[in-house]
Amino acid sequence: MSGYGLADSVLLSSKAAGHLPWPLAERPFVIAEIGINHNGDLDIAKRLIDEAKAAGCDAVKFQKRTIDIVYTAEVLAQPRQSPWGTTQRAQKEGLEFGAAEYDVIDAYCREVGLDWFASAWDLPSQTFLEKYNLNLNKIASAMLTHMPLVKAVAAEGKLTFVSTGMSTLEHIDRAVDVFKRANCPFVLMHTVSTYPTPPSDLNLLAIMTLRQRYGVPVGYSGHESLVEPSLLAAALGAVVIERHITLDRTMYGSDQAASLEPHEMRLLVARLRDLPSWAGNGEKKLMPGEASVAEKLRYWNN
Repeated sequence: MSGYGLADSVLLSSKAAGHLPWPLAERPFVIAEIGINHNGDLDIAKRLIDEAKAAGCDAVKFQKRTIDIVYTAEVLAQPRQSPWGTTQRAQKEGLEFGAAEYDVIDAYCREVGLDWFASAWDLPSQTFLEKYNLNLNKIASAMLTHMPLVKAVAAEGKLTFVSTGMSTLEHIDRAVDVFKRANCPFVLMHTVSTYPTPPSDLNLLAIMTLRQRYGVPVGYSGHESLVEPSLLAAALGAVVIERHITLDRTMYGSDQAASLEPHEMRLLVARLRDLPSWAGNGEKKLMPGEASVAEKLRYWNN
């Protein structure tokens, strides 16, 4: 749907999996995660899609859960004050889109020319998503150790973003093995699962660790309320940048504070476009314009 070429552009093959992050042929593939920041409101979801498109993002991502599978009855009965009621169930159900809403989202994204996909948190939700014939899949960090779900996603054979928050290398080993055995293309996503993530915890050098250990493309899914770390992630070789998007960080919701507002998302995409030209080709030479400056400043050569 988007003109960016999905698998070809995301997987950047040898440049992504090799030892040197530069030179990058193009900017990273950018995902605006709407997640549950729509607050159960389809109009807000469409506005967020519009903002992601206007910023130049390549895809938007949602989340899909079957509430009674993901949460126990005891958890759902716990008190929680929200716009939808006074229990965890009321809050979770208020945030959950069903077929009617996703039918609209699917049609709207096709209309504006933007890919969409979602991270499923249970097997029925993954089955639910299949009917939309999406180009992309996602394994959320919380689901990385849910091997039946990991295997089901890998079996679909679609390009999949695999987030690695809350995980050890041993956890990641098992998931990587599943995707490799299934011959399913995937991108590991360095992630720290705190919302928002303190800058001192970002550990962006783990991007290089993952690339060197597994020899596969690596991206970055950030939960900090800053733009700059995503630029560093791209400089370290991240071929995908995923950031939550919100209309306003002060809105109700657990992910809002870990999101970028529209003007920040626009800034991020613009700066990511600039990175390859900033990096250059590594050849040390006299740059255009330097010769005339040298004539003025190196007076002893005159």
